[in-house]
Amino acid sequence: MQCPKCQHLMKAVTHRDITVHRCIDCLGMWFNAADHETLREQAVEIDIGDTEYAAHHVGQSRIHCPTCAHSPMIAMVDTAQPHIRFESCTVCFGRYYDAGEFRDFAEHGLDEFLRNLFVTAQA
Repeated sequence: MQCPKCQHLMKAVTHRDITVHRCIDCLGMWFNAADHETLREQAVEIDIGDTEYAAHHVGQSRIHCPTCAHSPMIAMVDTAQPHIRFESCTVCFGRYYDAGEFRDFAEHGLDEFLRNLFVTAQA
């Protein structure tokens, strides 16, 4: 499998009998549908990437699904944490997180709640 952002090889990583794919270069991660929820508690172990290194791929648009015939993926925002942007396939519902995004997605706590409250109040 190739990374939809940087086109490098993605390596299979298995946790709790679920396989996800992590890019060997940018360390972005591909999850099959709903696997991101199942592995949320293992985010620190799985998402080992540096957000600063991955930042040059974040604004990339027009990426394609690495699993289902290269279908176009769409940019999504996590409604509970609007600063997290990930890409999702409209066919297989797989998700791609840039390095560090899945870790951030999984760390939704009081600090995230307060940040979102502050952002909402300004809007």
